[in-house]
Amino acid sequence: MTNGSPCPPSRPWWKDAVCYQVWPMSFKDSNADGHGDIQGIISKLDYLKDLGADVVWVSPTYKSPMKDFGYDISDWSDINPAFGTMEDMLQLIEEVHKRGMRILLDLVITHTSDQHPWFLESRTSKVNPKADWYMWENGRPGHHIYNTRTGVDDKVEQPTNWRACFGGSAWYYGEERDQHFLHLFLKEEPDLNWENPVTRKAIYEAAIGFWLDKGIDGFRIDTVNRLSKDVTWQDVPTKLVGPLQSATHVYINGPRSHEFLKEMRQYMDNHPRVQESGQELMLVGELPKTPMDDVMQYVHPDSRELSMVFDFDMVDLAGHDSPDEVKAHETKNLCDGDPSYTLPLFKETIIKVQNLISAGGWGTVFMENHDQCRSIARYATPEPQYYQKAAKLLCLMQTTLSGTEFIYQGQEIGMLDMPLHWDYDDFRDPGAKLYIDEEFESGGPEARENARIGNLKFGRDNGRTPVQWSSGKNAGFSDANEGECWIGVNDNCEAGVNVEDQQADPDSIWHFWKRQVGLRKEYREVFMYGSFECLELDNMKTFTYVKTAVDGLTALVCLNFSNEMQPITAPDDLLNGRSLEFLTGNLGQPLAHEQPLAAWEGHVYLLKAPLHKAVEERLRRFPTDAQLDEAFGKSLNI
Repeated sequence: MTNGSPCPPSRPWWKDAVCYQVWPMSFKDSNADGHGDIQGIISKLDYLKDLGADVVWVSPTYKSPMKDFGYDISDWSDINPAFGTMEDMLQLIEEVHKRGMRILLDLVITHTSDQHPWFLESRTSKVNPKADWYMWENGRPGHHIYNTRTGVDDKVEQPTNWRACFGGSAWYYGEERDQHFLHLFLKEEPDLNWENPVTRKAIYEAAIGFWLDKGIDGFRIDTVNRLSKDVTWQDVPTKLVGPLQSATHVYINGPRSHEFLKEMRQYMDNHPRVQESGQELMLVGELPKTPMDDVMQYVHPDSRELSMVFDFDMVDLAGHDSPDEVKAHETKNLCDGDPSYTLPLFKETIIKVQNLISAGGWGTVFMENHDQCRSIARYATPEPQYYQKAAKLLCLMQTTLSGTEFIYQGQEIGMLDMPLHWDYDDFRDPGAKLYIDEEFESGGPEARENARIGNLKFGRDNGRTPVQWSSGKNAGFSDANEGECWIGVNDNCEAGVNVEDQQADPDSIWHFWKRQVGLRKEYREVFMYGSFECLELDNMKTFTYVKTAVDGLTALVCLNFSNEMQPITAPDDLLNGRSLEFLTGNLGQPLAHEQPLAAWEGHVYLLKAPLHKAVEERLRRFPTDAQLDEAFGKSLNI
């Protein structure tokens, strides 16, 4: 390996990694313009290293008109001046590697900006060299579709009745060609035509090869299961009121998805730098709405497609990731007590990913990112008296599940959602504003207020407020004048929700995260790699599971997701004469193992038992990953 610790032959380096996602606009501003930047990231690398991060995932800083905050890319091989320069980016890559860490960049290749030179050429005519580099289709003047839900003939003159993810039609008319182009997201984000092999080759060279040459260690691939669409362009059944319908089942996990990914992975594997260094790239795919068997096709080592995926079943609880079907203000959280989101349903989403790993694939452990609300109210409780406990409880769970760990900026200090008084002018997410506008147009002031509440609860801006480094001006994010930051700062930074105060408090959420990351690495065989067994799946109050390493080391994790005291579950057949040895908990060590869990309390116990002779013989003949790691290290004198 060229950077960081050498990778033992027993497993890829990225399985052991603790990753930290940086969303640059809100991470750290270095030049007082109110906008986070690359030099700001560099200034905090020692902080990330101290926290325990091994990998820094940097969200887009590419050249972009910023209609979708960098996910509308006009040039993959250039840097948006708002973030800095190419020299800044090369310095970031170098500084990350100097600290023994690795770096991932976002790979956004389902679409480009409508200002990308390829699209500007494509839209000029039907016969130019890039005419078919995007997905253009003829409209249907005067076309109507009978809506089986409303009994009305809806006028749909676009090529299909598909709805875009952020609202409105997924097609936009291009006057120059007298055709419509597909955009699954904003109309400023036209979808690339992956059916065209010339386009694919150009994407590989411009978006992938360029950055592999610069020394990055992998990619997080945006909307990776939207590359292939059903290009017969069929209307989808009418299930929603109105002419436009959700069409995710025809453009997610399309018929050529695996073919395209295998081809792309082959390009990466054959890249000269990868060949020369022998480095195993880390490829993380964003994979919503995908069943278990299909996920396995993406991540199984024999498939040679992705290293791991972000499975979104947990995110989608109560329809949160299905805005076409469930409006944001109608979506529920755990503590809302709604049958669409219960603790057993939450457990099932965890079980899916853990079973993926035990079946030979690999997954991720995450609860937050730049597209989601903050985790504490979503997956635990919004009640302020339980804030510290709930934040640490979720950390306890996240650091004891198998897979590659991802921490999102600010999660380590328990950052919370937007203040409840924020309104339309405070929001920055274009999807949030489109939602409010659509609701107001269709339902008036009451519908508008519902949409505002929905955005406060689930909007993407929740995860995009500036990182709170201190209780001072702009929460230490920027030296810009008050009111000049690109988005407002949460005023709870003055109430201890900031890095500076929490680093000074040994009982803080920050210190708990740091300790837990350390324990995860110390006991990696059980927490990163151990098998998973859920106990009492139907229990509506507690989440209890067993992690078992291949060498027999066993951990019992007991988490109370309620406001009431709950007993600890430790079945006799699990204990089998063994005693519980307390390892860690979010409220400290209990007076006795049989002591019930307090509200939002969690414990982790170790069970160390003599190994059966058959297991001892197996270990003697077939060494564990840990033993291989140790032998590999000795061979390198490290």
